[in-house]
Amino acid sequence: MKKFFLILLLFIFNCTVRENGVILDLLLSQQILNFLQLQSTSFQETSSTDLPPISLQYNGNPYSFSRTISITSIIPIYVGGSISSCTVTPTLPMGLTLSNTDCSISGTPTETLVSTNYTITAGNSSGSISTSITIGVEGIWIQEAYIKASNAESGDYFGESIAINGDTIAVTAWLESSNQTTITNGITSSTNNSFSQAGAVYVYKRTGTTWAQEAYIKASNAEAGDRFGEGISISGDTLVVGVKNEDSSQTTITNGTTSSSDNADSQAGAVYVYKRSGTTWAQEAYIKASSPGGLIGDQFGNSVSIDGDTIVVGAFREDSNQTTITNGTTSSANNSFIDSGAVFVYKRTGTNWAQEAYIKASNAQAGDLFGSSVSIFGDTIVVSAEGEDSNQTTITNGTTSSSDNSFLSSGAVYVYKRTGTNWAQEAYIKASNAQAGDRFGNVISISTDTIIVGTQYEDSNQSTITNGTTSSVDNSFINSGAVFVYKRTGTTWAQEAYLKASNTDAGDAFGCTGAISGETIVTGALSESSSQTIITNGPTASFDNSISESGAVYVFKRTGITWAQEAYIKASNAEANDYFGYKVAIFGDTIIVSAYSEASNQTTITNGATASSDNSAIDAGAVYVYRKL
Repeated sequence: MKKFFLILLLFIFNCTVRENGVILDLLLSQQILNFLQLQSTSFQETSSTDLPPISLQYNGNPYSFSRTISITSIIPIYVGGSISSCTVTPTLPMGLTLSNTDCSISGTPTETLVSTNYTITAGNSSGSISTSITIGVEGIWIQEAYIKASNAESGDYFGESIAINGDTIAVTAWLESSNQTTITNGITSSTNNSFSQAGAVYVYKRTGTTWAQEAYIKASNAEAGDRFGEGISISGDTLVVGVKNEDSSQTTITNGTTSSSDNADSQAGAVYVYKRSGTTWAQEAYIKASSPGGLIGDQFGNSVSIDGDTIVVGAFREDSNQTTITNGTTSSANNSFIDSGAVFVYKRTGTNWAQEAYIKASNAQAGDLFGSSVSIFGDTIVVSAEGEDSNQTTITNGTTSSSDNSFLSSGAVYVYKRTGTNWAQEAYIKASNAQAGDRFGNVISISTDTIIVGTQYEDSNQSTITNGTTSSVDNSFINSGAVFVYKRTGTTWAQEAYLKASNTDAGDAFGCTGAISGETIVTGALSESSSQTIITNGPTASFDNSISESGAVYVFKRTGITWAQEAYIKASNAEANDYFGYKVAIFGDTIIVSAYSEASNQTTITNGATASSDNSAIDAGAVYVYRKL
């Protein structure tokens, strides 16, 4: 009988070794020797002596779990006699337990934890065996705050534009109508309504988990119809506000607290720079495009982005026919390419701002709208031209671009790199499934060497993520939307992923907005229509369509080179036509989301997971803060 057990043991272990493709002759010999030594003292069969443990293995290692979400029990593959004890060092994450009978791990983790190595030992009376596994516990996304303007009123569109940096948020209400022309540092704001659609910006600061208004900012030359704050961006203690409808004819930069009251150039546009000292905000500069050919209708400031001491500004209706970059303080006076668009770069030295470059698309043509969206990270600028028309479906790494015009408004993205003080084109990016009308680049964002590009008018019915360089050419879900991810290696850009909503539907406008921070992407689908009012942490989303255009937000996480959906977020007070997910922004583990048509009359901040169900202030707007904990 002992021989039978020995043969059976050898057979089982040999099969296990071969199955795992590993040759362990030395280990096998040692285990056989141990077995024979254990049996050498007696020739009498007995059931009281266990076979020694031979192999303990956890398939799927390493493991990543989510806080508060129950895990599927992890049962190891074990070879040997019965297990009488299981131990682990160090202690498993809080909420997880180790079975003493089969060394399985189960439970619900209750704390976040960086990836940690654990040694698990299985033993019986004949010996023990140990193995190592790695476990990490990710946080989950929860609502941290629901923010309303302190002077919220119907039609203000609070949340038209949003920005975040660290513990500071800036929010635009571009149709706010007060006649104030100063900054209120503190928690109050004006209730005046004599300057229709003048616009305002609100700044909020977080202390711990509590948000409070820090400032209420109005343009120093505020006027009706300017819509102050269509574009905003924040970096450290500097806030940039774009106002594409501002009308002055000034073509210089005013470093200081004043601005022009001239109204000679309708919709010329302007940019205002604000600096925080302690808790006090003050205007640092008033920037106008240097265009000597006239500013009327250029809409300078339709898009803005700041990183450190560099600001990039889009003027997507600028009209020059230039197709090169001017490094310096000048720009073209030509106006022959209507709405071709341009981008201006500004650099701060001390407290003074000066133009560093004037950038035109290398294939500039009328109607391209170059500067539709801009984003900067370090010495790299990304610019979209959602009206660009080429039929190219590849990336051109270098300084050239296509002159084809057969795919109207397919859209394109351009990447620029700074060396010293000189900017040069690094890449020209087209969607891998480019088609007319997709408007590739309605939103763009960059973090280190990764760019995301939103295409809310893309039409495929795909509801999965494609990690790699391809994308769907299906067109059966009109305006379902998509997001493309690009990664730079050295100076070469390549598509890394093609993201679609997990509940893709026609008209959802997935990719209408988007932002990236490190390994996390957040994107909105402002016309998504589910009735869900909770957050789903995981890869699924609701297919319900009972609340039209309530809106939704999707969070994606990268592991290595693979992207996966991490969360599906709905407003806690979701209602029809709120357009939750109209704008999003992210910094680290904090996401902010706007719903510019949300209708509650609340004028305070709710720190926590709830939101108002009131609907008496139509299109007042709201902003929601989410945090990964």
